[in-house]
Amino acid sequence: MTVLLGYSGGLLVPGHHVLPPLAIALVAGVLLPRALSRSHWAHRTPRLAVTVWILLGLALIASVSLTALQLLLPTAGSHHLSRFTEACVVSGGAQCGSLLPNGLAGVGTRGWAALVAAASVPAAFAVTFVRELLSARRQRVRHADLLRLVGSRRPELGATVLEHDTPAVYCLPGRGPQVVVSSGALEVLTRQQVTAVLEHERAHIAGRHHLLVAAAGAFCAIFRGLPLARLARTEVPLLLEMAADDRALRRCSRDALATALYAVASGQAPDMAFAAGGPSAVLRMRRILTPHAACSPTLRTVFVALTAAAALTPLVLACCSVPGISID
Repeated sequence: MTVLLGYSGGLLVPGHHVLPPLAIALVAGVLLPRALSRSHWAHRTPRLAVTVWILLGLALIASVSLTALQLLLPTAGSHHLSRFTEACVVSGGAQCGSLLPNGLAGVGTRGWAALVAAASVPAAFAVTFVRELLSARRQRVRHADLLRLVGSRRPELGATVLEHDTPAVYCLPGRGPQVVVSSGALEVLTRQQVTAVLEHERAHIAGRHHLLVAAAGAFCAIFRGLPLARLARTEVPLLLEMAADDRALRRCSRDALATALYAVASGQAPDMAFAAGGPSAVLRMRRILTPHAACSPTLRTVFVALTAAAALTPLVLACCSVPGISID
């Protein structure tokens, strides 16, 4: 059994093998994001909607990588990567020697170029994601240093109080997380309302929502022109705020949370922090106070299953029809 990875023979023009990943990229990057951003169920089940956004992003990255692989590798041969995976990967590498008798030298220049091109997309996302995290962390560290100078720790609240007349509540996630409350907020909020906004901020910290915001920012930086990137940059933070609201409602009333959001809606917070108020406060207040039917568990399972299937489709295509992999 031998595997021929690379270009052999004359120039081959990519054909129908490129169409499936391109179609998936179109659906995941353009069509589904627009439909998802207009859907009503997303605001009813924000955690599920965030999962769908994540799966769409994975589907787009996988399909773009597969498209690069299809374009650069020749279309001759049996094109069944699944047999290579079964013989080499599943065996723990024990049978790779028989598949590649000439070692890595048997991989042609075109094969290496295809693999590098396919790996460049997820690698670029990973690098940009880390850069977003480090940039936000540097800003949070500077702000935390400032809070140590001008703020005071209140153990009974589990928060840092900042002397400022404007009602504001926000949190700094990541390492050494802390919740910040302005003195103006403590003056206008009742005990139940303070508890509500503190629970909201602690939900952001417990859920590590800053990682998802950084991922959305990195995705937008790489795929700037696609609706998926633009919409995810705005929709994911909004859905995370709604998810934090839902978690806070486990320990407080709807009235307490809604009125607290109204009181701190005009409060300012650093860019890298999660604020209880902000531009989305009015929409979230309406959502909290308006009764709505919850999405049924069956419907949620169907949504997740369908989106996961879309995300896994590029990998299935890669295992079944990647050109340039010939095993005989």
